[in-house]
Amino acid sequence: MNKRHNHIDSGPDWLVNHPPSWKIKPLKHIANVVLGKMLCNYNKGGYQLKPYLKSKNVQWLHVDISSVDQMWFSKEEMDQYFLKKGDLILSEGGEVGKTCIWNNELSECYIQNSVHKVSFSKNNFPRYYLYLFFHIGNSGGFEAIVNRVSIAHLTKDKLSNLQVVQPSLSEQTAIANFLDNKTAKIDTAIAQKEKMIALLQERRQIIIQGAVTKGLDPEVAMKDSGVDWIGEIPAHWETKRVKNLFRLIVDPAPPNNKMELLSIYTDIGVRPRKDLEQKGNRASTTDGYWKVKKGDFIVNKLLAWMGAIGLSEYEGVTSPAYDILRPIMPLEGNFYHFLFRTSLCSSELKKHSRGIMEMRLRLYFDKFGTIEVPYPSKKEQQEIVAHINAQSAKIDQAIALQQQQIEKLKEYKAILINDAVTGKIKIV
Repeated sequence: MNKRHNHIDSGPDWLVNHPPSWKIKPLKHIANVVLGKMLCNYNKGGYQLKPYLKSKNVQWLHVDISSVDQMWFSKEEMDQYFLKKGDLILSEGGEVGKTCIWNNELSECYIQNSVHKVSFSKNNFPRYYLYLFFHIGNSGGFEAIVNRVSIAHLTKDKLSNLQVVQPSLSEQTAIANFLDNKTAKIDTAIAQKEKMIALLQERRQIIIQGAVTKGLDPEVAMKDSGVDWIGEIPAHWETKRVKNLFRLIVDPAPPNNKMELLSIYTDIGVRPRKDLEQKGNRASTTDGYWKVKKGDFIVNKLLAWMGAIGLSEYEGVTSPAYDILRPIMPLEGNFYHFLFRTSLCSSELKKHSRGIMEMRLRLYFDKFGTIEVPYPSKKEQQEIVAHINAQSAKIDQAIALQQQQIEKLKEYKAILINDAVTGKIKIV
């Protein structure tokens, strides 16, 4: 059962009100702290090429080995920077103090100087300190001991002198085992909700793709569109080439203009740049940029096949690296916004893109314009858009509920870890 300890006040958040039997010590008195090796891209002779971890591999409570680089180590360096099972790994920069534990995820691995390894003495249980460091980070403890005036670094000296609580080995083990069990259940619940979100997002795409290629009436007569990527369409629909629906616009902005700078994003479509980028990360001038009217489409030629194409709801200007398309036929812009961003259409856009490498493919209008797309009446396009928006709103609401529940689970997990590692609850 869990009981409440008697407490004594002793300073920082992670040291406040700890049980009187717990000791307080600098980390260096119970563990050896090692900062990783400076990056070495050449063989000095006798060196060996070995895998190593850097800050990006360190996530809270787990290590990410999906992308592990290699560098050269001498025999002495291999002895110094080698990771052993049970070592904690802490981020030295960026999100300082991010902590995970090494459980021999690779048969052999070392560390680079953006991370520390912390090897504990035999009278300490590393998994307890994994959770303690999570609490310290979550409560702002690591941020409090680094210098944020410049680039923050959790130096070896600062980490080594960090004051930590030290329960008995049996208490450390009991706390860690308790948290392993509880957090695993919480993580499973979170994973299930994240899977539900993914299914809801997939459901949205299925609704959109079906509506813009097959319409809303499941009983309507169908016909072969004559276009491989579209397949059958309602018998009363037409198909038209993109160039017969849109024309390419080249309308340079005047000098010294104050027009809204717009950009196209694969995930959210067209947005004002100022809403999404930090100050100081803007174009110094928009002279010669293309003017955009509400209802135009912005096409990022390089990323169009990945969804970077969309309807603009804004007046403004955009980079001359993009194409601007303006409707020349009666249509509902949102219908084609949805269509162009479906996975089905994206695959077709990729086929018409040119380039020697996949990530350098470009979709030029001379090729884009030849692609045939469905063309229902404008009225039916509007009905389809209204249906998609209504269904999407329901899905958004369901996703928001799942996200709220995930946040509550994460908060509960943080509180549980806090209470356990600081002795607010006694694990028996």
